[in-house]
Amino acid sequence: MEIRFHPEALVEYTAAADHYAAIDSTLALRFADAVEHAVARISDAPAAWPTIDQDVRRCLTRVFPFALLFTVEPTYVLIVSVMHCSREPGYWTIRRDR
Repeated sequence: MEIRFHPEALVEYTAAADHYAAIDSTLALRFADAVEHAVARISDAPAAWPTIDQDVRRCLTRVFPFALLFTVEPTYVLIVSVMHCSREPGYWTIRRDR
């Protein structure tokens, strides 16, 4: 299934990758791999992930404290947020309607 990122989710993804790159470039690559692996798992079986709020589902990345929050649309999956799991919960909810 096609995967699309909400523009603000891409900003989060880039900011997190930049943060890890500032620590170590290898760490940034591992983070990107973890996110891309989560995207592939979502694409393979979007309905397999638990619903956390209305129609928003969550897939946790491996190793890193991030979750991909997404909705399943009729023809694609929309990644609403690449959320750090320690961040204020629910900050992303406004994105559902945009």
